Amino acid sequence: MENLNQNIEQSNEQLQELLQTAYTMVMTYGPKLVLAIITLIIGLWLINKVVRGLNTNLTTKVDATLGQFGSSVVSVILKAVLLISVASMIGIETTSFIAVLGAAGLAIGLALQGSLANFAGGVLILLFKPFKVGDLLEAQGYIATVKEIQIFNTILKTADNRIVIIPNGALSSSSMVNINQEDTRRVDFVFGIGYDDDIDMAKSLLNELIIKDERILKDPASMVVLSELADSSVNFTVRVWVNTPDYWGVYFDMHENVKKEFDAKGLSIPYPQQDVHLHKVA
Repeated sequence: MENLNQNIEQSNEQLQELLQTAYTMVMTYGPKLVLAIITLIIGLWLINKVVRGLNTNLTTKVDATLGQFGSSVVSVILKAVLLISVASMIGIETTSFIAVLGAAGLAIGLALQGSLANFAGGVLILLFKPFKVGDLLEAQGYIATVKEIQIFNTILKTADNRIVIIPNGALSSSSMVNINQEDTRRVDFVFGIGYDDDIDMAKSLLNELIIKDERILKDPASMVVLSELADSSVNFTVRVWVNTPDYWGVYFDMHENVKKEFDAKGLSIPYPQQDVHLHKVA
């Protein structure tokens, strides 16, 4: 009986110690925990408000893609700062926590070097705008229209309705040609006639065709010059300026009209010829 009573007394003492310890922890960490939870809830609410406002302003004033991207980055950064602050309020050592985050970020960065390069390329494209949706680009071996600019890739659409996906890292670090960024473009032609044909007549016909086409601009002035005495033809270089949307129409129509006019006036358009001489050896 004495042993039983002793065990009961020891159990009561241990229970009282546990209760005292629990009470001390609640009194010590309870207010901090409540304050941290309140801070977390209010912080998340404020972050959502800030991100929504930022997204709206960037989308309406700058660019829709840039708005979504910028608001996402700001949201991640603010939430990370909030979590670190809440952890510090509870009493968690944030120094080691930040060190772990830094090591994890380094490991992820090394594993995703290509993706990070594309990400950085997307940021540069969105910020400096070397091209925009609807521009005609010559890049990475393709001539296509920009359909969509994403964070990691740019989506192009070719004239024959193919979709081309180019990583932004390659697109931002290599040369490209923005074909229709300017309002006007120069159309270059080379037309050849035979050596027996009248070069003055040919030059006059070319100038007449330029004057008749209302899509060809008067300023800058057009140019028609005899540029080459080739192997099989006398070549004229023709350069005219047009509004960018009229480029291909003028290009195709001029070839057709020159062929018809030259045929009507008896001017030949020679093709490559080769004379073969046979010598009989006794």
